[in-house]
Amino acid sequence: MNTKVLVVLSLFVAMGLALHGIIPPLFHGMKPDMMLTMMFLGILLFPHIRNVFLLGTVTGILSGLTTSFPGGLLPNIMDKFVTAFVFYLLVLAIRKYASSTIGAGILTAVGTLVSGTVFLTAALFIVGLPGGAGFTALFITVVLPTIVLNTIAMVFIYPIVQTILKRSKIVLQTK
Repeated sequence: MNTKVLVVLSLFVAMGLALHGIIPPLFHGMKPDMMLTMMFLGILLFPHIRNVFLLGTVTGILSGLTTSFPGGLLPNIMDKFVTAFVFYLLVLAIRKYASSTIGAGILTAVGTLVSGTVFLTAALFIVGLPGGAGFTALFITVVLPTIVLNTIAMVFIYPIVQTILKRSKIVLQTK
């Protein structure tokens, strides 16, 4: 694995962790997951199966360890791992459009939708949903706003990071 790529991915995970820590919960301990945006950014810029495995695993563990959701460790790990690979497959499926800002925004919206659905489903079956809240209530109050937030963040961040990586001569992997 390229050391420069590993450093960049580590920075993305660290920024995602910092964002995850400062965003307040919206409803019953659930908060928008900005770590997803950084994980998606890493997959978009360095779409290789090793990177996806690494990002999904590390992001899931860190997200699970820092979650405010009661019993959210295992659902977070499952969610990030599954979402990373689904997102990667989507990137491969629309590779031609994935490198555009609009494509990255659409992929982020779909990826966040997958993540929220997997997380809530896993939490429902493993630990239950907090406060007697239903799946639909949590989906509407947390997942939908997170989709909007992550998509807007990606649309702004993606072109900036692409420019920085090109200027710093960090080669973007294509496979």
